[in-house]
Amino acid sequence: MIDSKQQRARNNGARTALGLDQVWEDRKALAKKERAAENAANDAKTARLKALRLQKEQDDAEAARLAPPKPPAPKKRAVRRIVAG
Repeated sequence: MIDSKQQRARNNGARTALGLDQVWEDRKALAKKERAAENAANDAKTARLKALRLQKEQDDAEAARLAPPKPPAPKKRAVRRIVAG
């Protein structure tokens, strides 16, 4: 019997305007917390990927600096056209 009175009291509290407002605020706070966690995870991922990209660019620049220069491409021969006139 005590459990049912406690259950009813809990349910009645949730049905009042203040109770519903509190439930709404709790859900809103939870959603904000989840969104903040997602944003923090995305920011961390972005920072990690940016660091990797910058490191790769630095490695590529170093490899290009150390590589011997490529020989110039051979020039194409000019095509002589014969015009019948």
